Amino acid sequence: MEKSVTRWRSPALNREMPLATWGFYGKPVLIFPTAGGDFEECERFLMLRVLQPLVDAGKIKVYSCGSISGEGWLSSEAAPAYKSFLQARFDEYLVNELLPHIRKDCGGADSPKIAVTGASIGAYNAVNAAAKHPEHIDLCVAMSGTYYFDRWMSGHHDANYYFNSPVQFLPGVQPGPQLDALCQSFFLIASGRGRYEAPAESEKLCAILGSKGIPNRLELWGEDAHHDWPTWRTMLPMFLDKLTR
Repeated sequence: MEKSVTRWRSPALNREMPLATWGFYGKPVLIFPTAGGDFEECERFLMLRVLQPLVDAGKIKVYSCGSISGEGWLSSEAAPAYKSFLQARFDEYLVNELLPHIRKDCGGADSPKIAVTGASIGAYNAVNAAAKHPEHIDLCVAMSGTYYFDRWMSGHHDANYYFNSPVQFLPGVQPGPQLDALCQSFFLIASGRGRYEAPAESEKLCAILGSKGIPNRLELWGEDAHHDWPTWRTMLPMFLDKLTR
């Protein structure tokens, strides 16, 4: 399966950000890395191998971006205000650079909207992006996500934190264009019940989505579904095959 890599220096993040692409046709699918992962993580952990039939069939075109989560939310050294600041800059990179780049690469203004996905902290990034930017994104597949970050913020709250925490800002979304667009999207929120999983966080997120009328489905797998790549390699191709028909 042919792979291409694009890099540019992001004005929002003031650093070079890479983007890997596999495939030529189909719905664009953007994969966010897990904690500490990079843009090639999904390839190293064989996710591309299990997605290859969908790529070869022209159902999906896969993109994988870099991440800042390891030096932001998950850093034991970064100050809480810096964590939320960095996530806000990452969101600026997404909406002003990465998402328009993907839409252009897939045909411009008339291109299909993007599906976003990820596991662990990548699931959070997928949900955050989909909740904030339904003008570009209409499908989110979030696996084994963590969505409640107060334990990493030492009591700190600011606007950057609020507006990059879907469990905080979604309840406040009022009727209007943003909510109308979100109601045309679909969120599949999945979690196992095995080692290191936190299914209660996925349940709470789905309850919030449902309270706003945003289409969603909760998938809770069994105690043999652990917080690890074998679970996600089973989940993602099955979900995308069903949701991109």
